[in-house]
Amino acid sequence: MKQPHRLIIVSFLLVASFLLVYPPQEKINLGLDLKGGMHLVMKVDTSGLTAKEKRGASERALEIIRNRIDELGVKEPVIQPQGEDELLIQLPGVVDRERALKIIGQTALLEFKLVEDDEKVIEANKKKPDSEHIWAPYQGEKVLLKKKALITGADLEDAQVGFGSLGMPYVSLKFNAQGSKKFAKITEENVGRRLAIILDGKVKTAPVIKEPILSGNAQITGNYSLEEANDLSLVLRSGALPCPLRVEEERTVGPLLGEDSIRRGIKATVLGVIAVSTFMVIYYFLAGVVAVLALGFNLLLILAGLSFLHATLTLPGIAGIILTLGMAVDANVLIYERIREELSLGRPLSFALKLGYERAFKTIFDSNVTTLIAALCLFIFGTGPIKGFGITLSLGIIASMFTALVFSRMMLEFIAKKRRSKNLAMMTLLKNPHFDFISKVKFCLFASTIIIAVGIYLFGMRGQSIYGIDFTGGQIQEYKFDKNIDLAKVRKLLLQAGLKDITLYDFKSQKNTLGIKSSEDTFAQVKRVLDSNFAPYHILRMEKVGPVVGRLLKKKAWGAIFFAIIGILFYITLRFKHFDFALSAVVALFHDILIALGFLLFFSYQIDLLIVTALLTIAGYSINDTIVVYDRIREISPRLYKKTLSEVINQAINQTLSRTVITSLTTILVVLCLYFVGSQNLKGFSFALLVGFVSGTYSSIYIASPLVILLRRKGRKK
Repeated sequence: MKQPHRLIIVSFLLVASFLLVYPPQEKINLGLDLKGGMHLVMKVDTSGLTAKEKRGASERALEIIRNRIDELGVKEPVIQPQGEDELLIQLPGVVDRERALKIIGQTALLEFKLVEDDEKVIEANKKKPDSEHIWAPYQGEKVLLKKKALITGADLEDAQVGFGSLGMPYVSLKFNAQGSKKFAKITEENVGRRLAIILDGKVKTAPVIKEPILSGNAQITGNYSLEEANDLSLVLRSGALPCPLRVEEERTVGPLLGEDSIRRGIKATVLGVIAVSTFMVIYYFLAGVVAVLALGFNLLLILAGLSFLHATLTLPGIAGIILTLGMAVDANVLIYERIREELSLGRPLSFALKLGYERAFKTIFDSNVTTLIAALCLFIFGTGPIKGFGITLSLGIIASMFTALVFSRMMLEFIAKKRRSKNLAMMTLLKNPHFDFISKVKFCLFASTIIIAVGIYLFGMRGQSIYGIDFTGGQIQEYKFDKNIDLAKVRKLLLQAGLKDITLYDFKSQKNTLGIKSSEDTFAQVKRVLDSNFAPYHILRMEKVGPVVGRLLKKKAWGAIFFAIIGILFYITLRFKHFDFALSAVVALFHDILIALGFLLFFSYQIDLLIVTALLTIAGYSINDTIVVYDRIREISPRLYKKTLSEVINQAINQTLSRTVITSLTTILVVLCLYFVGSQNLKGFSFALLVGFVSGTYSSIYIASPLVILLRRKGRKK
């Protein structure tokens, strides 16, 4: 591509990206984990319906829920089908969990049934009701009702809140034309009898019909608060659900935690950029400045991509951006180290730039494609925020390739032409290293085996306890209090309230915070105890996952890892045309995942969706490092045909050592920023990345390439 063409493309993307991103508060859609709200996955339970009734039940339920949420006044809700019998509901800004669940999940089946007043019929049905009657509790006693409903909510036109003579709210019902005729006839024919108004199988009121009611109006009275009466009228107006709904997955994030996550995410991003930029400028001088500009352009392109795709930026998505900025430096480092090699051979700067970019292209392309395979698996198999991470990681990979291969090249060629310099000043970390890595392989394999064995032992010993609620099902509640709390006192009061199957924990990095983990939904009971003894407080987050969903998520998580590994194995075999190279790379990948898992278990982290996301990222990073060495082996093998494969591999590792160390250093710098400054929810995620990236650097030197030698069993001569 010629220089003028690069300038046109870069200028167009720069302007377009700015227009797509500015102003960010309007153009970038934040996820619920950043702005607060509820995420629900509801199961449409059609088990009690006939085959005919099942058809279209999910669609009808979706429309009714949409009507209810619209009347609730939630801004920009997401209500959509998920699979055959599930509904995905996202409610930004809604944190009143109990009210929201009641409005969404209440079936709201309204029925009017006559109360039996014939003493002989009542006596005959005392032991067991016949096919025409049912017993129902009402005001501390049982009443016998006619089983057939004379009129239902389908005949309703409107429901509004009214107020009685004492100022008590009630729900006023207005029937449509057909319903009014039915109601008039019922009241005319049954003056003096009681008519029960039943909602979802419960008798709400059973007044005596004193006279015919021809107006088509009725009332539901009771000891309602104004909010309860409003909510009841809302669900009645929207209509009855065709079948019950069951909460399969719930994640509620309070605005306080969302604001804290944004603040910490921005801080971690800024610190990460400063750390990487400082290192690049100190080490590569002017070329480092170009890399920093490319880093800023990279960030702009990622945000523009999110805006263009109308994608949602989530908390893991912010982590993905931070991580991508660290990994984006890799392409520039590869190119700069290549340019250094060409300059050391005495080539002119312009020609060294040309050869450096050409020879680095294959390596950059191969390493980014393998990382993209891992990101694609995250997007396909992930849910909610994890998809957000997959999107930002994918956008970051594409953006980093463009900024390194097009933007940076344009800038460096412009500088070389203007300065008419014959050299590009850079520091040297390792000058012509000649370490004998292959001789240390046996010791390293032994050490790795011991660490992995300990991890496998911990995995087997702890069983299902290693998994978080994402995979086992259960509930997590987190609260922040305005004053100091005594954990022992909280535990005692919760036990007195009958909550025994719970685990309490606090956060060392956050004062006055409390976490509660349970296998069942204990939110209402916990809230009562906290309201009575520890108010005021704030709900930070609440997550609830059903056991069926947990098993499904676990299956999808391990499936994502499996398919990522298969995809990487296939691609490397295709590119390097040697299965032993691909197999060695995948073994090294497994090595890094197992090492990361071992450290996570040793330090008592639980495996959840974010940890699986980290493992897939480690897989992509590990292969990235390995491919750099493999590409160098492929390049130098023809001219070193007299040397053994061991010597070729050793030389390839030494030649790429500077790049390996520098890339690892910059990536680890941003992960450290994420670990120490980022959100509390990302601690396990960033710790796994930290261990995995160190292991990935180690395995690319001591595991992946030496394994090729072991697989071939002897040195190769050409």
